[in-house]
Formats: sequence, structure tokens, C-alpha cells
Amino acid sequence: MQFTVPPDIETLINRRLSSGVYTSAEDVVRRALEAQDAEESWTDEERRALSAHIEEGCLEAKRGELIDGDQAGREIQLMKDGWRLAR
Repeated sequence: MQFTVPPDIETLINRRLSSGVYTSAEDVVRRALEAQDAEESWTDEERRALSAHIEEGCLEAKRGELIDGDQAGREIQLMKDGWRLAR
């Protein structure tokens, strides 16, 4: 399949190609479509929940309620263990 893109899209593709991250125009388009497909797999409810969680984390940080990396790692591991048991 071949298609023509407008000049502004061609500029975006060329900009991404020049970054060295992509190997071809097809690679740029493929990754963009895959990202869009992944984004569409999130429900509105999941997006709102994630946004609320991020907002709460920002508020906690502003209040100085941060934890160190080791504690964060332990808490994440406990969550992962809980998810595995829930399966």
C-alpha cells in the first residue's frame, strides 16, 4: 500500500527520522499507529483513575509527603505480589 501525506505530516515524519530513533518512514508510521492503538485500549474510567492517582501524588509531594526509593520499591513489590495472588 502506498499513500500520500500532506506536507506538515511529511515534515513530522522527517523530523522523527532525523532523530535516529526510527529506521524508516514506515517505522515512524507503524509506531505512531501502535501507540494510538494502545491508547485507545484504555477506557475513560481507567484514564480518570490514573489522572486522579497522579494528581494525588502531586499533592502529596507538594505537602512534603514523599518516601525514599527503597520504601517505594517495597510498596511496589507488595502491590505486585497482591496482583499475582488475585489472579
